[in-house]
Formats: sequence, C-alpha cells, structure tokens
Amino acid sequence: MPAFPPDADDRGLRRALKLAGEAAAAGEVPVGAVVMDAAGRVVGEGRNEREGTSDPTAHAEVLALRRAAASTGSWNLEGATLVVTLEPCVMCAGALLQARVSRLVFAAWDEKAGAAGSQYDLVRDRRLPYRAEVVAGGREEESRALLQRFFAPKR
Repeated sequence: MPAFPPDADDRGLRRALKLAGEAAAAGEVPVGAVVMDAAGRVVGEGRNEREGTSDPTAHAEVLALRRAAASTGSWNLEGATLVVTLEPCVMCAGALLQARVSRLVFAAWDEKAGAAGSQYDLVRDRRLPYRAEVVAGGREEESRALLQRFFAPKR
C-alpha cells in the first residue's frame, strides 16, 4: 500500500473548504469534511445539510463517514483520515471513533462545542477503547473567515 502522501492533509482541507463554501451558499453552517484512505484518496465527503434535510445528524463529518463506509463496503475505516474545516462536536467525534478513523485533521478550533481538544477531548480520551491522532490548525484562517462571514448577519 502506498504511503500517505505528505500533501494529502492540505489537499483534503482545500476540498473540505470548498464543500463548506457550498454549505454556506445553501444556507447551512459552513462546514465541510472529507475522508481519505491510507493512500490519501478521497473515499467520502460531505457538507452540513441539517437545515435542508431537517436531520439533526446531517453534519458534514457524519455524512462523509457514511459515504466513506458505503464506498469502501465497510463501517471500519481504520487507517483513514477525517479532514474537516471545524473541530468536530461530541456527536461527530463519537462517530469517527465508532468508525475507527485513525486520524483527525481539522482547520479551526470550536471553542463552544469542540470535542477534539477545546471543550472536550473525546477523540483522545484514554478511557475509551479507541482513539485517533489529532492534527489541528491547517488553513484555520480560511475556515474561520467562512464561519464569520456566515454568522455576521445573524448576530
């Protein structure tokens, strides 16, 4: 199996940011996510769809994980990397752990609801049977700017 390409995290973040922009254009909180396999290939992607679907679980991460599982034919995504524009919430952190995702890469910290190191650290909690590596901060300014533009008129 090929080694995980060194530029894969940034490629994933760029794609996730594009998906986040699509979410914003659709009136959704601008969050995008991609799942990459161990070789750095995108196997699933998603953007927030909660408003449009009236589904409280339609977060970008959950949708990307569902699509990755469908495309690989397995719920077990060990070796995969979840790349997302915003630190996952508790639900999404739990979902990535249930899917056995090995790495989490995200752009911006979520100081209000993050579960990968800011409010909670569910993703690396040693009391749980599975943990994931966390890489934070790539393309943070771009992600934060998308979020600020989206929320500014609402405040």
